[in-house]
Amino acid sequence: MLKYILIVAAGYLLGSISSAVLLSKNLYKTDVRTHGSGNAGATNAARVFGMGMGLATLGCDALKTVAAMLLGQWLCGEIGFALAGAACVIGHCWPVFFHFRGGKGVSVGAVIALLIDWRVFVGLFIVFFAVFALSRTVSLCSVSVAILLPVLCLVFNAIWHDISLPRCLLAVFTGVLVFWQHRSNLKRLIRGEEARFTPGRHKK
Repeated sequence: MLKYILIVAAGYLLGSISSAVLLSKNLYKTDVRTHGSGNAGATNAARVFGMGMGLATLGCDALKTVAAMLLGQWLCGEIGFALAGAACVIGHCWPVFFHFRGGKGVSVGAVIALLIDWRVFVGLFIVFFAVFALSRTVSLCSVSVAILLPVLCLVFNAIWHDISLPRCLLAVFTGVLVFWQHRSNLKRLIRGEEARFTPGRHKK
């Protein structure tokens, strides 16, 4: 039980390291959450500061997710792997270090999908960019892959029987959380008011 508590705590604290906030404050002397959508994620970072900033944020978010989940797997196998992933995405969305105002879980969710099974990630990658090519709307892409993540895990497991139950449950949890985090975007999408993605050029 102590190991499980350690895994959840470590996963949450690693997830709470908000890359977008730290990078924007150190590189641009401003908080990304005061610009654009107000979201501390890779998409808003790219929208406000440019693609370089977005990719840097994505990379840092990926590192913290990998660290959390590999630690969980090392300590408690598949259950630890899933618990760490769930805790990390919660920390990313509600970071204790930044007044519980974080991202929407997309970047962390993408890394979780990759670590669950590379085939699932490839499927999500294709769908994300297909939807983006048609709509130029990142939120619609994010909602699409959030719905598809648990579906692909369950389908692939039914075919190959090689995705563990903890991984499938993590996929369901992550998909539901990312979908929930985009509820305001869904309302704007329904009203036809959601903005299309355009990289920014914020000056230092």
